[in-house]
Amino acid sequence: MDTFLEFTREVLKGIVRAISAYYFKRTFLEQKKTTPRRRKVKGGSRHK
Repeated sequence: MDTFLEFTREVLKGIVRAISAYYFKRTFLEQKKTTPRRRKVKGGSRHK
């Protein structure tokens, strides 16, 4: 029983480590610079 608890503890540690590495990579290492977008011109004159 003791070895089973150690095994599950190690598996959970690995899962938590993998998830935290994924979020760290996503938030800090993969920051894409977005290009500033022009605002759409609303209104204007309509030709009749």
